[in-house]
Amino acid sequence: MGELRVVEALEVQHVTIHGHRRAYVKMGPASGDAPALLLLHGLGCDHTTWEPVIRKLAKKYTVIAPDLLGHGQSAKPRADYSVGGYANGMRDLLTVLNIDKVTVVGHSLGGGVAMQFAYQFPERTERMVLVAPGGLGPEVTPMIRAVGLPGFKAAMAVLTLPGIRHVGVAGMRALAKSGMTATHDLDEVAEIYESFKDPRARAAIAHVVRAVVDTRGQIVTMVDRAYLTQAMPMLVVWGTNDMVIPVKHAETVATIAPGAHVEVLGNSGHFPHKDHPERFAKILHDFIRSTQPASYHRGRWRTLLRNGPLAPMTEQLHLARAVPIA
Repeated sequence: MGELRVVEALEVQHVTIHGHRRAYVKMGPASGDAPALLLLHGLGCDHTTWEPVIRKLAKKYTVIAPDLLGHGQSAKPRADYSVGGYANGMRDLLTVLNIDKVTVVGHSLGGGVAMQFAYQFPERTERMVLVAPGGLGPEVTPMIRAVGLPGFKAAMAVLTLPGIRHVGVAGMRALAKSGMTATHDLDEVAEIYESFKDPRARAAIAHVVRAVVDTRGQIVTMVDRAYLTQAMPMLVVWGTNDMVIPVKHAETVATIAPGAHVEVLGNSGHFPHKDHPERFAKILHDFIRSTQPASYHRGRWRTLLRNGPLAPMTEQLHLARAVPIA
């Protein structure tokens, strides 16, 4: 039998900002002067979603992996859970940690936050990396749309009762091992379902979803501002078997941000950084090594804003909405 390898848990630190406790992991080379990566997790997840890659990345970079407000070990207050609010929170966290500039890496909801962070704070963003991100089209799994419905909290209060929850989580994990494409991400969904046993987490997630999704799908988009990526290196990573946000959105990137690097990983679902951690870390490192960090210049930013996108807005929105909502 092979030797059982025990992975030491990541050290979680805490800081209070605006009266709310923020949890985060910070790792990096002993020298302390390595380029910084800000890793932003998706809806219902936390910093542990990056466990397969965080130690690899921390060999070359200073890595900050926070729990977004309402998630993980961070506070779950009645608060602003919009992507703009999250971007502001990340700016404040980086300021407290004395980090001026980052390559921002966002998965799913975190991808939407990463886009907003880069848009609001271009002077603090060196590159943008989007992993199966929200914000590139309306389509999203019906499971997420259901979270925003009025009866979600009441229904989940029943579904997270101990006996029901244990059966549901076990069933999802069993289906995840079946090898079927449609069940590829159920292991991660089971972890999110488990976290809903905390009523504060349920309430926070419902607020998040209502800010970015309605019954027709995603309502927050970066399509109208994607032309600004002309001033910033951008990488998009997606899995071919993503059942949460369709990989077809990756095709939109080639139109709205033709200078972006796009990597689509086979045999991967909504969490390519967990499905293929070695390859993901290499793709990210190669992208950083082969690109120059963006250098904010107010005059150039002003020119981009004045000139706007090359294609008319209506054409860009049509491209992003080309696929009917499932």
